[in-house]
Amino acid sequence: MEVVNFHIQITSEDPDRLKSFYREVVGLPNVPEMGDGAFAVGGANLFVDGHSETKGATKEPQRMLVDLVVADLKAEQTRLEAQGVKFIRREGKEEWGGTISTFLDPDGNYCQLIQYPQQA
Repeated sequence: MEVVNFHIQITSEDPDRLKSFYREVVGLPNVPEMGDGAFAVGGANLFVDGHSETKGATKEPQRMLVDLVVADLKAEQTRLEAQGVKFIRREGKEEWGGTISTFLDPDGNYCQLIQYPQQA
């Protein structure tokens, strides 16, 4: 298989709320030619949309993690916390030398800020 691009999609009972969160709070840039629920994340895209079978908050938030690799984890965490984002893990050091903080989106999905050791 030759993969030419990569996308991940998060579905929600209230996709407009999630779109606003990822756009206005997290600060991901929109990819307008792909729709108002498309966001650029590094070399990939994150899509937020509705689905007829998605109801309520996520039941297993650890099953799929949205990892956002950032240059300054502490600054991004501080910015997000100032906007009321709930972190369930703060600046945890990993055995490989990096740092990870985990926050919740409005549907309870786990999102992680990751900073590689060479960026610290």
